[in-house]
Amino acid sequence: MSFSVSTLPGGMSADEFLRDYWQKKPLLIRQAFPGFESPLSADELAGLSLEQEVESRIVLEHGATPWELRRGPFAEDDYSSLPQQNWTLLVQAVDQFVPEVAELLAAFRFLPSWRVDDLMISFAAPGGSVGPHFDNYDVFLLQAEGHRRWKIGQMCDSDSPMLEHPDLRILAEFEQTEEWVLAPGDMLYLPPRLAHYGIAEDACMTWSVGFRAPSHAEVLTHFTDFLAQYLGDEQRYSDSDIHRPADPAQIDEQTVERLQQLILDAVQDREALGTWFGRFMTEPRYPELIQSEEIETGLLAGILDDGYGLERNPSARLAWRQEQDSYLMLFASGEHCLLPTRLLPLVQLICNQDYLAAEEMQPWRADVEAMELLEQLLSKGDLLFEANEDDEHE
Repeated sequence: MSFSVSTLPGGMSADEFLRDYWQKKPLLIRQAFPGFESPLSADELAGLSLEQEVESRIVLEHGATPWELRRGPFAEDDYSSLPQQNWTLLVQAVDQFVPEVAELLAAFRFLPSWRVDDLMISFAAPGGSVGPHFDNYDVFLLQAEGHRRWKIGQMCDSDSPMLEHPDLRILAEFEQTEEWVLAPGDMLYLPPRLAHYGIAEDACMTWSVGFRAPSHAEVLTHFTDFLAQYLGDEQRYSDSDIHRPADPAQIDEQTVERLQQLILDAVQDREALGTWFGRFMTEPRYPELIQSEEIETGLLAGILDDGYGLERNPSARLAWRQEQDSYLMLFASGEHCLLPTRLLPLVQLICNQDYLAAEEMQPWRADVEAMELLEQLLSKGDLLFEANEDDEHE
């Protein structure tokens, strides 16, 4: 069974996009989502920014300081004092709080799901912007309401000059190469490090699907930290093949070679690397939204008997890896477990579907390990019992 999609919104084949555009050059897709209507209004987006658990920001181009940044949670009075133009509200990870928004992510399954970071939504008053900048990750920008003018600039890096600003990374120099105005339903793909400058033509809303891209520094730092947990204190630098040095103060090439081999021996463990990466890439953005609880014996079977299914916690991240012929690894919110390969079809359902219907679980009811897996994911909060009005199972 294939869980991926073969075409992009708008009709381009996924293979063509990945070959010619992904991480290479921008792509404008007119009417990628024809007739798109946002399930979330601007007022409802502002309402989310009042919540303590929601990450939000407001950027005012002409605030108390140039490009003033205000951080949420906000109060209703904060909005009544805003000017009529030149400000932007940005709300992170709306997909984790509004199921109708999360549904859009299914259209991006031509890419690994573990690469998706979140779906951010911004509302901008006329003239609103966050300034010319670049991101170190891929992003798809869907125009949901109103119109936004996107100016495309040069490729950037860590040496690109920035304005002096305590919070925002705004380019001091912007070399425009292209320009488009996006209407509702239009979508723009931007590769990493490409300068861009979005300006609201009128009151508008933009959905931004961003992708996780760990830096080389993060990979090296976190992986070596992971490896270090399993190294005993007795495992130390050794030089039993040493010869009498001509100069005792010299660190010679043989010493450096021994150190290099020590490191290579450690990092060449592919199983350890795969395990670490799966755990790292499934770490939740908001771990506090995944709550553990004890599941009563027999509760899962009873829920399934009543015809109710299981729902994926919107904050949970899931992935899997075939490690050897006899077993696979399931990664769930920064943790992992080993499972027999015969559970792969169930693992794929768990990782790829937001809802597991009771009838889909029926073939696994007699499998003790399968039921234990579901109970474990429920107890850790990665899966939830289907919500219903008659009974609260959570």
